Amino acid sequence: MNRRAFITLLGGAAAWPLAARAQGRERMRRIGVLMTFAADDPESVARIGALTQGMQELGWAIGRNLRIDVRWTAGDNSLWPRVAAELIALAPDVLVAQGAGVLAALKQATHTIPIVFAAVTDPVGLGLVESLARPGGNATGFTLFEYGMTGKWLELLKQIAPRVTRVAVLRDSSIGAVGTGIAQLAAIQAVAPGLGVELSAVGVRDAKEIERAVTGFVRGPNDGLIVTNGTFGIVHRDVIIGLAARHKLPAIYSFSLFPTAGGLISYGADRVDQFRRAAGYVDRILKGEKPADLPVQAPTKYELVINLKTARALGLEVPPMLLARADEVIE
Repeated sequence: MNRRAFITLLGGAAAWPLAARAQGRERMRRIGVLMTFAADDPESVARIGALTQGMQELGWAIGRNLRIDVRWTAGDNSLWPRVAAELIALAPDVLVAQGAGVLAALKQATHTIPIVFAAVTDPVGLGLVESLARPGGNATGFTLFEYGMTGKWLELLKQIAPRVTRVAVLRDSSIGAVGTGIAQLAAIQAVAPGLGVELSAVGVRDAKEIERAVTGFVRGPNDGLIVTNGTFGIVHRDVIIGLAARHKLPAIYSFSLFPTAGGLISYGADRVDQFRRAAGYVDRILKGEKPADLPVQAPTKYELVINLKTARALGLEVPPMLLARADEVIE
């Protein structure tokens, strides 16, 4: 598959019968979406589906008064500037950005087209908005979490695997993710001494680096793994989950796609829900409001997901209290 795969979601006029196109003369509005995953990634499908459904629930009809153009970069960060320029050339009324790197690329490419972002960790710290309450400029949207909550990853890992005393913290070392990676690590470091855990920060960018880093870290049965938020983890999730299984590493991840795919445990925001909520901001902007006046919002839904099959394979007995707290338990 071409990694710059492009699709127009039911938006081409040619897809509609002439009779249907003749009905009404509503103005066609256009949304451009830039995603960091591959087009056939289930997470891409879920997020675009949530955005599309959200727009339909607000009265927009694909093909009648709305067209959604989507591009994917399949984890290749070097494509962001070029693909951003191609989307902007389509003259969209609103852009939707997934993640901080994509948002930065779109903001560099346009200062006038409104941008609604989702799944961005620290838009203020990265200089992408002026403040959460008054973002200013042409972008607003939805953050992933408060940094303080990342310390919960280590707390939860210790609850499900009490023997762990050494933990590798995998984080994205790409330029666009350095700021968020450091902040996530700092929050984890703050709780590590009280839990008796020695941390090793490991920056990675691709599958080969991930394999070298994890294999080089492993020493014995007291080792564990934290995979921080970042596109790198999602794109290479099969590699990471496979390494954790091979080396018998209890591992915690930033959201539910990982335990669904065989990882042990995850805790994080419901990212699909963020795209559903993004539809509300897109709707308001299409109706005349400005991104600068719409506050950046924090997640309203966090999920704890546990894979019991993986726990058993690692010889772990999940505490009943932790199971009771879980939003989903995979048998």
